[in-house]
Amino acid sequence: MTTTSPPTNRGSDAPIELARISPQQLADRLAARAVTVIDVREPVEYAGGHIAGSINVPLARLGRTDLPNGPLVLVCHSGNRSSKGLGQLLQQGHPDPVMDLEGGVPAWQRAGYPVRRLAGAPLPLMRQVQIAAGSLVLLGVILSQTVAPGWIWLAGFVGAGLVFAGISGFCGMARLLAAMPWNRVSL
Repeated sequence: MTTTSPPTNRGSDAPIELARISPQQLADRLAARAVTVIDVREPVEYAGGHIAGSINVPLARLGRTDLPNGPLVLVCHSGNRSSKGLGQLLQQGHPDPVMDLEGGVPAWQRAGYPVRRLAGAPLPLMRQVQIAAGSLVLLGVILSQTVAPGWIWLAGFVGAGLVFAGISGFCGMARLLAAMPWNRVSL
């Protein structure tokens, strides 16, 4: 288990220790029933693949949700949200040990451990964005060649949106697709 200390307490300069746990260590603790896994991703991401037995508590609700007693391990896709959640719980003075899974769910899978996918889960959001963006670019090119040259601007607009998303980290198309009815998952 490794520790880092980037966040600090609000009223203090003392660093908060962020405990990280490897997939192997987590598997051992799960086998011993010595830890509860909290998945801080959104429900649609959780439905697409999660560690068996984990509880879905999106990061936005983490501080307002009653969590189980005992040691907790927070997980997400990359480790970014789970690290934020870990810092949030530590700043709130969570009484039990809290850890973060190194590398998130993909690291868990790379280590050879299974994930559980809910039946009827939608495609991952990034694949939906790729399908929608690619379709719009293709449509813009086809229409510019067959109907009117001005349709090429559709392809340019989508391309500019993708560049903006890459630079800023905000993808309007992903936000729009996330709000679609097929992406609403009730757990």
